Amino acid sequence: METSDTSPAGPEGTGSAERAERAAGTEDTEGTTVQDWASASADPQYRAAVVDLLGALAYGELAAFERLAEDAKLAPTLVDKAELASMASAEFQHFERLRGRLAEIGEDPAAAMEPFAAALDEFHRQTAPSDWLEGLIKAYVGDSIASDFYREVAAHLDSDTRALVLGVLDDTGHSGFAVEKVRGAIEADPRVGGRLALWARRLMGEALSQAQRVVAERDALSMMLVGGVTAGFDLAEVGRMFSRITEAHTKRMAALGLAA
Repeated sequence: METSDTSPAGPEGTGSAERAERAAGTEDTEGTTVQDWASASADPQYRAAVVDLLGALAYGELAAFERLAEDAKLAPTLVDKAELASMASAEFQHFERLRGRLAEIGEDPAAAMEPFAAALDEFHRQTAPSDWLEGLIKAYVGDSIASDFYREVAAHLDSDTRALVLGVLDDTGHSGFAVEKVRGAIEADPRVGGRLALWARRLMGEALSQAQRVVAERDALSMMLVGGVTAGFDLAEVGRMFSRITEAHTKRMAALGLAA
C-alpha cells in the first residue's frame, strides 16, 4: 500500500518508520511507498479485490482473442486478416499471463473469471459489429475504454500486480491500424463517418455501463476503488476517474476523424 510520508525525520531527513516501510516496498514517482504482493496480500479484502481484477482482465483478454479471431473473417484483404490474427494472438498471450499469475498465487483461474463471464458475453452480444469498419471501431474504442479503466485501478495496486496489469494492457497494434483504416474509409466515402460516430457513441455507453456494473457488483473491488491502496481515493475520485475516461474517448474519436 502507498503511505503518506508522515514519520518524523531524523538528522538525515528519513524517519525510522519511513525506513522500515521502504525496506518492505518500493517508492513510486511521488516518493510514497508501494507494497509488493507478499505484503499487500496479507489483507484478505485486498487479496479478494486483486483476484477479482485479474479474473475480470483474464476473461476480457480471452473474449478479445475470440472476438478478433471472428472479426478477421470480415477483413477485406489477406493483409488485414493477418493483422487481426496477430492482434488476437497477442490477446491470448496476455490471457495466458493472467491465468498463470492466478494459478501462481493459489487461485483457480476459471473460478476467478466466472463471475465476469455473463456480463462480458452480454456486452459482446449487444455490440457485435455488422461489418469490418464497425469491428475496427470496437477494437479501438471499446478495448481502449476498458484499458483506461484498468489503468486507473492499477494506480492503486501493489507493485507486482501493477506491473502485470500494465504489461497486459500494452497496445497490441489496435490503435495505429484502426486509425489508419477508419480514416482511409472516411476519406474514400465521407458518408460512413456519421454511422461510425453513432456506433462509437453506443460502444462508449455500453462500455461505461459495464465498468460501473463490475464495480457495483463486486464488493472487494468496489472497496478498493473507494478506499484504494493509496490514501485519499474516495467516491469523488471515482467520478473524476470516469470523467478522465470520457475525455480520453473524445480524443480517440478525434484521432479517427469522428465526432464524439
